[in-house]
Amino acid sequence: MMSEHNTVRPKPARITGIRHVFAAAGYSIGGVRRLWQETAFRHILLALVICLALLFAIDASVMEFSGLLVLFFALVAVEALNTAIECIVDHLAPNWAEFARDAKDLGSLATMCLLLANGIYLGSLMLEYFEVL
Repeated sequence: MMSEHNTVRPKPARITGIRHVFAAAGYSIGGVRRLWQETAFRHILLALVICLALLFAIDASVMEFSGLLVLFFALVAVEALNTAIECIVDHLAPNWAEFARDAKDLGSLATMCLLLANGIYLGSLMLEYFEVL
């Protein structure tokens, strides 16, 4: 039995003009719906809420909020790409394969790098606020 993620259908007709903008928005919404199924994405959103609350608590500047949001959007984008890699790899290699492991490990590394960037940014703001730096 095929899951809904493995269903093969004919390629849809190409959409152009203003309809393409609306179609692209629909595809993005579909991506968010798919990403919501990932525990890591839900953890990222929870972390964002906590980090925003921390920045409100320390009366952070607009630029500091902007920096945090840019890093979190980058993290969400990389998590989406990591999930896409996992979907494709799982489809191409249902059994264990070295290329599959490597692809998943590299996607995980990309996500971890942005998690660290977010942590370093937030940590530096906290150290500055508490006058440790």
